[in-house]
Amino acid sequence: MAHQMKPVALYYRILKYQPENYNFINEHFELLELEHPGENFDALLARVELLFAPLGFQVDDDCMARCPRLKVIVSNTTGVPHIDVAAAERRNVEVCALHNEQGFLEAITPTAEHTIGLLLAAARRLPWAHQAASAGKWDRRPWGSPRMISRLRMGLVGYGRLGRKVGAIARAIGMDVAWFDPQVAVGEGRVNDLLTLAARSDVLSLHAVANEHTRGLVRRQVLEALPKGSMVINTARGELLDTDALLDLLESGHLWAAALDTIDGEYQPDFPASFGTSRVARYARDHDNLIITPHIGGSTVDAWYETEWRVIEKACGVLGINVATGERQ
Repeated sequence: MAHQMKPVALYYRILKYQPENYNFINEHFELLELEHPGENFDALLARVELLFAPLGFQVDDDCMARCPRLKVIVSNTTGVPHIDVAAAERRNVEVCALHNEQGFLEAITPTAEHTIGLLLAAARRLPWAHQAASAGKWDRRPWGSPRMISRLRMGLVGYGRLGRKVGAIARAIGMDVAWFDPQVAVGEGRVNDLLTLAARSDVLSLHAVANEHTRGLVRRQVLEALPKGSMVINTARGELLDTDALLDLLESGHLWAAALDTIDGEYQPDFPASFGTSRVARYARDHDNLIITPHIGGSTVDAWYETEWRVIEKACGVLGINVATGERQ
């Protein structure tokens, strides 16, 4: 494909695409690179046909207006809260993400796996048991978990693709599973409201979508309705959960443990610099009943590669590029 025929793509290095995927776009697009969208400037945006869209940076109508040649927005995410999809539709710009790729996503399992891993790690206090053993303290007695996982009741907040996967694994372990999801009308284990679900759950696992209607969905009242000694797992979005209420109930002993892979505000540009002094980070450093991981639920190399390639492949279809040859039709 001749250089002048290559579509112009703007890629941000904070995305850290897998080498094979990065090499493909570098070879088959005229690739413009910045560290992050905060470095955007109008002369560069005016050339862009394909715009990569990292979470945490809004691609709204004003941003699209600065990109008069824009044809496609790419984001290898299952949600698109950072993209104004309605504005893109008005401007005849395609959004190539994973929010409408349920068939493809059925084979992408690491977030469900991480949810169960966090459950086991929190219930059995695995990080702290490891620290004690590695320090030479070979004593099992401090690390007894109250109950077998197989005898706990799992409550799923959201019963879409990931909620169903986690539920299937939990049932295989022997857990009794119930769920709440207003978007799913029928199914085994369905309960009609969130407070009812909380009252019968020893483990509350969050899998709801994040939007203006679900912010703060798992509020203090819901957490207080959990039986004493329960656990909370969040691998969905941080904004679903009242984190201060969670920390209060961990501190009081009402909750046995919690594990968070997502934190409210994590997509704000200043979050990495400020997180270390946040209440949740300070609590995790000083206690052995809260595990936090830096949003690694989907972080396996094969999942990164496949999700990145899927949205690149979709964008190539919009732009008329044959992914096998790199030729533009």
